[in-house]
Amino acid sequence: MKSVAIALAAATMFTWGLAARAADPGEELAKNSGCLACHTVDKKLIGPAYKDIANKYRGDKAAPAALAKKVKEGGKGVWGDIPMTPNAHVKDADINTIVTWILSLK
Repeated sequence: MKSVAIALAAATMFTWGLAARAADPGEELAKNSGCLACHTVDKKLIGPAYKDIANKYRGDKAAPAALAKKVKEGGKGVWGDIPMTPNAHVKDADINTIVTWILSLK
């Protein structure tokens, strides 16, 4: 009986952990839009880590619009010589959600 109670408690804690880790809508959109082919949350891949982007633009009121434009149109030079390809296939509202999520990272 004691082992059943322990198993149930462990399962409950695991389920709560999954619920607490439910992805932000911006994170889900980044995954589904192909952003993670070049970026990760905390390590440079082809492009900069999202946390590095958040730190660079923290407190910059113009950053959300500027980053949304860069995601849509692509760009080069801020993080090195490798260009960011345009993402014209991604809806503007989705880009704004992704950018908001990125800028919220710490």
